[in-house]
Amino acid sequence: MFFSSILNPFSHDIAIDLGTANTLIYVKGKGVVCSEPSVVAINRDTKEVLAIGSEAKSMLGRTPANIIAIRPMRDGVIADFEITEKMLRFYIQKVHNRRSMVRPRIVISVPSGVTQVEKRAVKDSAIQAGAREVYIIEEPMAAAIGAGLPIQDPAGNLIVDIGGGTTEVAVISLSGIVYSTSIRVGGDEMDEAIVEYIRNKHNILIGISSAENIKIKIGSAFPMDQEMSVEIKGRDRVEGIPKIAEISDKEIREAISKAVDAIINAIKSALEKTPPELSADIVDRGIVLAGGGALLKGLDKKISKEVGLPVIVTEDPLTAVARGAGKVIDELKVLKKVTDE
Repeated sequence: MFFSSILNPFSHDIAIDLGTANTLIYVKGKGVVCSEPSVVAINRDTKEVLAIGSEAKSMLGRTPANIIAIRPMRDGVIADFEITEKMLRFYIQKVHNRRSMVRPRIVISVPSGVTQVEKRAVKDSAIQAGAREVYIIEEPMAAAIGAGLPIQDPAGNLIVDIGGGTTEVAVISLSGIVYSTSIRVGGDEMDEAIVEYIRNKHNILIGISSAENIKIKIGSAFPMDQEMSVEIKGRDRVEGIPKIAEISDKEIREAISKAVDAIINAIKSALEKTPPELSADIVDRGIVLAGGGALLKGLDKKISKEVGLPVIVTEDPLTAVARGAGKVIDELKVLKKVTDE
């Protein structure tokens, strides 16, 4: 009976990639059915939730004094327990067509560097949001499974999962993590670096959402075949009036270079600490990138040049963790091996 609903094709069991930037939900038998920003808008006075997800994200930096848009996850862990619980409850009910009586078993991914206290906070939040049972899986393991890596083989697989708040680097063999490191560098830090660069170099103040859009449009870690530029709109730092300027992809590379270098250094550190036999496997198999940060243009080329190994971006990297956690729901043996009850 313990795993009956996992074996039931009509199960309500779900997997959640509870990310700093986005929350993705995988429903058994349906795949990834929800991908929304991890943002909640609340009334500061009444604490009433006004919007969650995309609608709430559109309010960032645009709300009146009595409304605040909150990102309850920070650096991959819960920063606001109460708001995280409300967000989870909303998404669980959303994927189950608002049925409040559904109490699914849930697999949730967390960064590999989180403490037992932080894991307990994630579990408690999911239980309070309506889960019947909760299993924790480390993000690099879920990403490796989602990327289709042969994690059960006695061979080394190096996965790099670049999220909004953290980058996870792990070497996996025989369904276990041989080495892992989690650095608090990801897409959010790149966005903040772009805000700072534009403020200092162009004397223009822009918001985080604008910086993210610039990164998506022209951001790159390696020089592209064709130079790109984009118009930026913000407030003049000196005169305080609206201002328009143009910024190039070269400038964005300069702005995010420290974050990119930190990711590369974490990969180099993992390679240095990997057992020799597994290192030989990685030379043959290469490095696999997952997570939304893997979509940064030229990042695979930059890493390959710096470490001297082939680098592959997995198919649909943004959903890799959610898909991997979802596969764990589907396979009883894998669930027992790779999750922490």
